[in-house]
Amino acid sequence: MSAQSFAGILLGTADAERLREWYVKVFNPRTEGPALFFGDVALFCDQRDDVAEKNSEAGRHILNFNVENAAETAERLNELGVTWLSELSENDHGWIGTLIDPDGNYVQIMQQK
Repeated sequence: MSAQSFAGILLGTADAERLREWYVKVFNPRTEGPALFFGDVALFCDQRDDVAEKNSEAGRHILNFNVENAAETAERLNELGVTWLSELSENDHGWIGTLIDPDGNYVQIMQQK
């Protein structure tokens, strides 16, 4: 079996329009129909009636976004009024900060060394 490529992530949500608009505003992805593209990976916000409004286990899945300049990205995110779980800080691997999307999912920005 040959190696497979990872193509996309589907976030089930009680309010797909709100969640999709947040990701567009915060990360400015390329959009094609319902898909939000971050490089070659597509993110879909799927309207569901079988999920709660807020994710009760937000640490179970974390979306990671590599950024070129974490400090500038964090400044822009602050201007947009995002909610931080853990503000931008430096560790052995680079810079990392964790924010929370409108559904309570954890989203990290990372600048690797």
